[in-house]
Amino acid sequence: MQKVSREQLIEKAVSLLENGTVTSVLGWKKGEFDYDVTPALFKSAEALRKEFVWNDFCGANFSKYLVAKTDRIEGKLLVFLKPCDTYSFNQLLTEHRFDREKVYAVGIPCEGMADIAKVRAITGDGIASIDCGEKISVTTLYADAPIEIDPSDVLAERCINCKSKKHVAYDELMGEEGDVIESARFDEVARLEAMTPDERFAFWQNELSRCIRCNACRDACPACTCEKCVFDNPASGVENKSPANSFEEKMFHIIRAYHVAGRCTDCGECSRVCPQNIPLHLLNRKFIKDMNEFYGEYQAGETVGSRAPLVNYTTEDLEPAEALDRRDANA
Repeated sequence: MQKVSREQLIEKAVSLLENGTVTSVLGWKKGEFDYDVTPALFKSAEALRKEFVWNDFCGANFSKYLVAKTDRIEGKLLVFLKPCDTYSFNQLLTEHRFDREKVYAVGIPCEGMADIAKVRAITGDGIASIDCGEKISVTTLYADAPIEIDPSDVLAERCINCKSKKHVAYDELMGEEGDVIESARFDEVARLEAMTPDERFAFWQNELSRCIRCNACRDACPACTCEKCVFDNPASGVENKSPANSFEEKMFHIIRAYHVAGRCTDCGECSRVCPQNIPLHLLNRKFIKDMNEFYGEYQAGETVGSRAPLVNYTTEDLEPAEALDRRDANA
């Protein structure tokens, strides 16, 4: 599926380490399971050749990791960025969240990442190993032979509705550059908008009631970079790490959605890391869709320094009553 091979990425990283361009590399390595690919910091060619991973499960958006890493390393850090990652990269630069001079960004093409939940739906539980090539070959504890899966059959939702194959930031580009895509990413939002208020409430009540307040969505989100989160403040009354009542888990996600409004690049990390498979990205896409309709199309992270509609006041801004009138007219 990937147009740039693991070997090509390793050799690029090794060459940049050896010529002194960078002193460390932010890449991927195997976690506890084959599909549990995790971000890792590499500082030698030996470590890269031994542990570096690049396959259909390298979905993590590295932009968030730059916030902490660039303050803790000497020299420059090499980071590999997929097209969707580069939007978060630019947005974090706009917010002055990391030092651009300490990063060497290499753009790499991506044809989409696999969703392990979709893989399990085909193979069942008991996955013992996964080998990624032209096909995803899955060995399970309960099948006599490996199960072969076409990667296109298990694409993550965010990849099915990818907004762009174009890199908007890099120092060097590997492979071919792509284009911005006319995707159907707002179709599901429109379906929810067509529901009655009671139907929408029931939908989100069902989804958000599964939340266990693990904070994985917040921790992975490139737009959540506050050093101290209100949900970690014991004086706030909302610091519980498990639902205290039937409203508490909804409050957490609604407040977080408002917090990232206008800054969310729709990278889908929140839904990717959610252990309960809650479609959290739909909350953010609703905000994006409304801003596009009320203020004109805007893509967070498309350019460094751009101001989101919600923080860029003009005298032509939409008034609340106008927004309600438009919704009533479209109801």
